[in-house]
Order: sequence, then structure tokens, then C-alpha cells
Amino acid sequence: MKKKGLTSKIYAALVFLFLYAPIFVLIIYSFNSSNSTAVFAGFSLKWYRELANDAATLGALKNTLIIAVLSSVFATVIGTAAAVGIDAYRLKWLKNAVLSVTDIPMMNPEIVTGISMMFLFVFIGRALNISGVLGFWTLLIAHITFNLPYVILSVMPKLRQTDVHLSEAAMDLGCTPFQSFFKVVLPAIMPGIMTGMIMAFTLSLDDFIISHFTSGPKSQTLPLRIFAMTKRRVTPDMYALSTLIFAAILVLLLLVNFSQARSEKIKSAKGK
Repeated sequence: MKKKGLTSKIYAALVFLFLYAPIFVLIIYSFNSSNSTAVFAGFSLKWYRELANDAATLGALKNTLIIAVLSSVFATVIGTAAAVGIDAYRLKWLKNAVLSVTDIPMMNPEIVTGISMMFLFVFIGRALNISGVLGFWTLLIAHITFNLPYVILSVMPKLRQTDVHLSEAAMDLGCTPFQSFFKVVLPAIMPGIMTGMIMAFTLSLDDFIISHFTSGPKSQTLPLRIFAMTKRRVTPDMYALSTLIFAAILVLLLLVNFSQARSEKIKSAKGK
């Protein structure tokens, strides 16, 4: 038994090492005083200062964050409403058919989604006689669209776990259907909603292919900016930026997990 437990720990350690070693190397070299990726010349905040003075990169980061926040919020609201509506279907075959349709964008290659959305936006622009239709709004709509299935996928299991009689009991006690949803159903599915929102935010933050086809010249995102730099050379201030993004996402995940664990602890204490 001890040997088996030791083997499982070694296996887990190797998996984590394989996953996080590149990130640790990136973090270390973001503090390198030299621009070499082979020699660590000494500890320095040089590249963080360079990043603070890089207006183009900071502008792309601003656009990326705005798109990520807005798309994740809109996708979460629409996706949660869609999940509640799908869960209310009484016909099982209809529910399965709708879920299969919503899963297609996740299984569809991103390049197909990006090209099809670009053609759609261009077609609508020509139909309305609008030139230069691709820009911030088309990029936002594209990000909301590909984030929706992930929100639905996160919320649906929580809806299945929720007792349908809770909402009925709330209405028997005087709540309207609207009030019973916000007072009973919404708190029960909130962990799934938060998971879907975080997933939508990170997917939007990271997306390149769909953004490449649906963005305009004035709506450059960070992945597009970094891709443009790879044609020459990625400067080490990108290591600093990647380190800051990783730290921010890590803190966000820790806060969400801590909040969920705390709420579950309070619920279990109330149940006792």
C-alpha cells in the first residue's frame, strides 16, 4: 500500500512538473537582467519597466481585458438563461437535440468558426452598405458566441443537481416565479455560473484564431500583438506581461475556490 501511494505521488509530481515547468521558466526569465533566454545574468525589474513604457502592448492589453470582461459577462447572462430554458424542456429528445446543437461550436475547429463569422459580418456590412464593418463590436460578438457553449456546459450540471421542488416550494410560500428563481435556483447554481464566467474570461483572454478573423485594424488584442512580434522577435517584456497575467488568474481562481469552499462550509453548518 505504501509503495502504491508513493508511486501515485511521484506520478502526480511529474504531471505537475510537466504542466508548470514552462511557466516557472518564463517567470524566472522575466526577472533576467539580460535579454538572453539561455543565460540568467542576474535579478532585475528591467523588463517590467520596459513593459510599463510600451504603449502599443498596454493598448492591446486594455482591449483584451475589455473584450474578455464584457464577453464573459454577456455570455454568462445569456448562457445561464439558455441553460435554465433548456433544463425546463419536458421532452427529453428535444433537450438532447438542443444540447447537441450548443455543443457544436466547442467541437468545431476555431478556424472554421472564425472564417464563417468573418463572412457573416462582411455579408451584413455589405447588405447594410457599411464599410470597415470589422472592429471592436464584431470582435465582442464573436467572443460572446464562442463563450456561450462553455457557460451552458458549466451551468447545466448544477441545474440537474438542484431539486426542482425547491422552486415550487418557494412559490407555495408566496414567491413569484421570478422571485423563486433569484432566491432559490440562482444561489444553488451559482458555483456553475462562476465556473462558466471564469472559463469564458480565460478563453476570451487567450483567443487568437477567431480574433484574427473578426477584428479590425484598430481593435488589436494581446494575442494578435504577440503574434505580430513573432515575425521579428518576442521581447522579454512579454515574459513580464505573461507573468503578471498568470499571477492575476491564479489569484482570481484562489479567491473563487476559497469563496465556494466558505459558502459550502456555511451551508453544511446551517444543515447541522
